[in-house]
Amino acid sequence: MPEPKTKETDDSVLEFIENVDSVKKREDAFKLLQLFAETTGYPPKMWGPSIIGFGSYHYKYKSGHEGDAPLVGFSPRKAKISLYFATGDTERKAMLKDFGKYTAGKACVYINKVEDIDTDVLRALIARSVAFLKETYPGN
Repeated sequence: MPEPKTKETDDSVLEFIENVDSVKKREDAFKLLQLFAETTGYPPKMWGPSIIGFGSYHYKYKSGHEGDAPLVGFSPRKAKISLYFATGDTERKAMLKDFGKYTAGKACVYINKVEDIDTDVLRALIARSVAFLKETYPGN
């Protein structure tokens, strides 16, 4: 089985953020860093070269595929900021109606800047994602 690309590293989260090209994205990354850390209670860790994750869980699918992933996280990418939440949580869609300006994929929510969103809703999304994953994958 192939080695997962996204795994926790010892790379510096602060150094990663300080090297983000866009000043605005860098400022937003520091805001998100504080918000995610306060909401989860977990310290930030780098996952792969560009994802800042908080907490972790071990998953195992019916197919036998298994691995580790952060409970929640974000990445200040060039085009947009990616916010990572639990997949499969049916409550997320309803919570996003009051979130602000975003687009969404299967596991990610994409924003242009923190000013575009309601940070109280973001805190609720983070807390819900962590709770959902702890219920879905107990014993982590």
